[in-house]
Amino acid sequence: MSYTNEILKLVKDKNPGESEFHQAVDEILTSLTPVMERHPEYQKAKILERFVEPERVIIFRVPWLDDKGMPQINRGFRVEFNSAIGPYKGGLRFHPTVNLGILKFLGIEQVLKNSLTTLAMGGGKGGADFDPKGKSDNEIMHFCQSFMTELYRHIGPNTDIPAGDIGVGSKEIGYLFGQYKRIKNEFTGILTGKGLGWGGSLIRKEATGYGSVYFAQEMLATRNETLKDKVCVVSGSGNVAQYTVEKLNELGAKVVTLSDSSGFIYDADGISNEKLAFIFELKNVRKGRIKEYADKFGAVFYPSRKPWSIKCDAAFPSATQNELNENDAQLLLDNGCYLVSEGANMPTSKKGVDKFLDAKILFGPGKAANAGGVATSGLEMGQNSMRLSWSSEEIDTRLKKIMKDIHDTAYQASIEYGDKGNYVLGSNIAGFVKVADAMLDQGLV
Repeated sequence: MSYTNEILKLVKDKNPGESEFHQAVDEILTSLTPVMERHPEYQKAKILERFVEPERVIIFRVPWLDDKGMPQINRGFRVEFNSAIGPYKGGLRFHPTVNLGILKFLGIEQVLKNSLTTLAMGGGKGGADFDPKGKSDNEIMHFCQSFMTELYRHIGPNTDIPAGDIGVGSKEIGYLFGQYKRIKNEFTGILTGKGLGWGGSLIRKEATGYGSVYFAQEMLATRNETLKDKVCVVSGSGNVAQYTVEKLNELGAKVVTLSDSSGFIYDADGISNEKLAFIFELKNVRKGRIKEYADKFGAVFYPSRKPWSIKCDAAFPSATQNELNENDAQLLLDNGCYLVSEGANMPTSKKGVDKFLDAKILFGPGKAANAGGVATSGLEMGQNSMRLSWSSEEIDTRLKKIMKDIHDTAYQASIEYGDKGNYVLGSNIAGFVKVADAMLDQGLV
């Protein structure tokens, strides 16, 4: 059994039932086999054994009162995975599916993603099995205040700086920040994704979607192509999907799908900016279902289906993990898709990824392609430290450069390790080597 397979077995034995975490570690370790052969010092120092084990895991009870005055209990988490190159950085997710295995998968992916951004950020992730949907603002505030009453003792501007994720938007960040400020009696950049009037950054909400498009643009450039006139399918209809569509439209592509948990819409004429404005209002204000788009604009609605059967040039999975399996991957390939840029975290199953890699299409894994969000969070941290606010143009320019640097770093690593254009291999290796070298430098910690 190879060294990396031994580590994978160790992870599975020590973390039973955490399938998403196993999947993420398996993909990373598969890429790292040639690195371990080239760098025996990593094995001697047991870097991999330390890398797959979070530095700290915090699990806590979150009691709160609902609008009927009844006590409710949820479970809160913070996984502080690796701080070798900077303070822990990663989002908070409020969703009923949140559990330790999902957060560990997100946390280890965040370590590599943050390493790739070129910014000084370690990796972490957190959240709770709380569902903000259907809750009043008052209930959300009470939950956030209780959550932060425990979390505050584990975070700090030089220790751990959470951000938002699924279920944690500007409203939740505001309530969390307010409670931290009340308890600590200080105004510091302890969270990112804040409101523009109190330390937030322009382009933050757009950044993940924009970044995945910028990464796609860089991949196409290796074949002397652009996004102009490319037919694109996008999954999801939340923040990432919305701004993916906006940027694709700006660059001359045609987006023909969006989705939610009820199904997907297909608009052969393309989702123009005018139609996209309806999506913003539908999803961000009224919290409606995607079928309303089909009803309004005469598009086709496919209930309980995903958009991967639609003929396209490029796909942008932007909803959630494992939304695209091997059968979906084959459908995309059969229908002419030759570029996939992941806007969500690990939206493609391992067998789906293998299909794309075997077909030699342009495939941007989430840890690289969707790093725009955390990159802009890092820029928000810098602005907070200097008490400055940069213009949207300056931040967008910085974001575009960061995404180009991520692409180029991953691309060069794929060449160095003998599989040119394999961005999964290149991203994992480039992100890992930076962290591994820092761990070596800092000794057995």
